[in-house]
Amino acid sequence: MAATERPPLRGASVETRVLAVENGVGRERRDRVAGEEPLEIRAAGPRQEPVRVAVTMRTPGNDFELAAGFLHSEGLLRSPLELSEIKYCTDIELGEQAYNVVTVHLRRAFEADLVQRNFGVTSACGVCGKASIDSIEVASEPLGEGPIVSAEVIGELPERLRAAQRTFERTGGLHATGLFTAEGELTLVREDVGRHNALDKVIGNRMLAGATPLGGSVALVSGRASFELVQKAAVAGIPVLCAVGAPSSLAVDAARRLGLTLVGFLRDGRFNVYAGAARVALKQP
Repeated sequence: MAATERPPLRGASVETRVLAVENGVGRERRDRVAGEEPLEIRAAGPRQEPVRVAVTMRTPGNDFELAAGFLHSEGLLRSPLELSEIKYCTDIELGEQAYNVVTVHLRRAFEADLVQRNFGVTSACGVCGKASIDSIEVASEPLGEGPIVSAEVIGELPERLRAAQRTFERTGGLHATGLFTAEGELTLVREDVGRHNALDKVIGNRMLAGATPLGGSVALVSGRASFELVQKAAVAGIPVLCAVGAPSSLAVDAARRLGLTLVGFLRDGRFNVYAGAARVALKQP
């Protein structure tokens, strides 16, 4: 598969000027803010015209991972063997927007009739544009039993992820997803203004490397745990999903149904297990 990604026109962070006020006194200085631009994801099979699947507000960078991860999470791309190439749409007159449009070319016909939505996704919520509640849930098989992760390892994950968030260090304005082994080793981190995008980039990275499903992995997201994040983790085969924030009721229900371990409020060594507690090894009292 050809997937040579050219750097976007704007980066993960952008320099700007601000008026910084402290104790009522202001001074002008330079600052950096998180980059945010739209990305249109298209898909096409052999001799097919590209079909627009989604538009998401994202932080530029790792766009091909995002496109592949998104399509996989939505059940539209099952294997990297189905991929022919991923490329920016520089062959049409889009000007500067050319690097905000990505087309995923498949070796098989793209089933456009399965795309029951033509929507815009915001950086805050990945399912806001769904056409109907019936189209939200992607079919996912219940997850296997393993792995077992110690409570001590889970408690250490936020600090390890935070230490690897380089763009957040400069801007303070990005979500992150970290992929860990069951022993707590950080294997991959991606940042984005959208928490669902950060997880899609991680999933897309592993998919393009032929490393999915991710049955031995633990994922940590920097925000809350929504239904969509549980869905994405389950489709990718991630058995343990942790969040520093709260889960939603729908996320908890989905995690229990799919056999996924869901951890929330993971902060300062403390956390709640909302589903799949059998995978968490506790200390003996």
